[in-house]
Amino acid sequence: MDTEKPTRMDALEETQIVAALEHLTGPNRHHVTWLWQSSVNLWLSPKGHIHLFAAEADQSMGTPLASLRRAEDSYVIEAFEGQSIWVNGHRVSSRLLKNLDTIEFGDNGPITRCHLYGHNQKMRGSVGDILGDTAAYFRSSRRSVPRRFAASVALATRRLTMETTILFRVGVVAALIILAGLVYQQSRMDLLLRQQIESGTAEIEGFARTLAHSREDALTVKDLDVLSKTLQGQLLSTTERLAQIEHRSGASARVIAQSTSAILFLQGAYGFREKADGRMLRHAIGDDGKSLVLPNGLPLLSLEGEGPVAEREFTGTGFMLGDGGILVTNRHLGLPWENDSNVKTLAAQGLEPVMTKFLGYLPGAADGLDVEFVKASEQADVAILRLAAPVAKIKGLQLAQKPPSPGDEVIVMGYPTGLRSMLAQAGEAFVEDLQQTQDTNFWSVAGRLAAAGRIIPLASRGIVGRASDETIVYDAETARGGSGGPVLDIHGDVVAVNAAILPEYGGSNLGVPAQEVRNLLADPMSN
Repeated sequence: MDTEKPTRMDALEETQIVAALEHLTGPNRHHVTWLWQSSVNLWLSPKGHIHLFAAEADQSMGTPLASLRRAEDSYVIEAFEGQSIWVNGHRVSSRLLKNLDTIEFGDNGPITRCHLYGHNQKMRGSVGDILGDTAAYFRSSRRSVPRRFAASVALATRRLTMETTILFRVGVVAALIILAGLVYQQSRMDLLLRQQIESGTAEIEGFARTLAHSREDALTVKDLDVLSKTLQGQLLSTTERLAQIEHRSGASARVIAQSTSAILFLQGAYGFREKADGRMLRHAIGDDGKSLVLPNGLPLLSLEGEGPVAEREFTGTGFMLGDGGILVTNRHLGLPWENDSNVKTLAAQGLEPVMTKFLGYLPGAADGLDVEFVKASEQADVAILRLAAPVAKIKGLQLAQKPPSPGDEVIVMGYPTGLRSMLAQAGEAFVEDLQQTQDTNFWSVAGRLAAAGRIIPLASRGIVGRASDETIVYDAETARGGSGGPVLDIHGDVVAVNAAILPEYGGSNLGVPAQEVRNLLADPMSN
């Protein structure tokens, strides 16, 4: 540093103030000039250097700028005549300096910062200095590492607390308060998000559980042999009953023969779709391309990814009515998700049920036909469907003009037990072929049955036990899958739509009176 020493030095007492001029600009920048004398003069050399001389020193180099003299534990700066001194941006002729005051000499002169050190001033350093001193202590101390670390933390904490400026400490406290607020707010958001996720997971898990139960009803390769042997006996029993019906009444055989072509096997599936962007709820797929399974054995479902759509499959029966291509079935088949306990909870998550596939197979037809929902009754378990494309003219069934009476004979037709009963009717060769190909897919099995001409409804005979405007009760033997089939009188007219079975009451069945179908067809306000 190009700073000349004063020609005379005053003795420094312990209680005297010591000043340091930190040069911010000019040739002396990044250097410090220490001031301990009671009085000095500041000169500016032709090259822009700041020089300090004792007030009584005799010298004549450069330009005199100002004088500094000790006063009140500080220094007073006084500008020489004709010179400009600026302190903290204000022009002054004389000023008692305070710690960290900024001094500018002349209009374009160098700028310095004044640091005061004395028994009334505490040594203050920057955060970097404090951390650097702490690191130096940690490196130099000969204590054990744990004690050295604890002492270093205590030293840094104490100095940051006591030696930094009030503004810095206030800023740190404010930052901590803001950080605490952000942490609290984030924790609340995380809690709400976790609750929503857990709720959504539970709801989706409920649908996954439904899918798992539906898989239990699906065919597997191991089921085929047992299925064939078990249902062959049931088919034989049904055939025997049919033979008895035909034996007792030629009219019954005629009714069955005339009605068979109008009775469809219904096969469908539905899933859940996000209302906002149309994404379907799907199975999550792992890196190996296989569906992921939760620890409880249920499939992992998600709106993300490219896995197969999570579908709930169902089967049932429908029948052609009249000559207009109208199909009649149960409401719970036209809107199958209404009995799904997951619908309301998934709806709260922004999901809606949607039919993903709905097919109808006519007896003797080689292919399934797309089926569309038209409307359903709000009072009874009946619905109207239609085929998406026209088919060759098929003579549909007719609605009976009056309800049956207790004791009347009825014939219930449909597809009880769905695919299983038709596989039993298909014969051992057909089942063996499935066993060899291991093809038990819900859709392809039905397609193969149709291609082989094996879609044929079953018929059972019963007696009406009770008849009212709301319900027809009869004892014809049927099973799940026969829902939606026609209940025919001995003239072949539809007196009811098969709706439910009550096994606890000796196998009694419930049917929706034909009048409810007539009411639905005539009601333009039904959905």
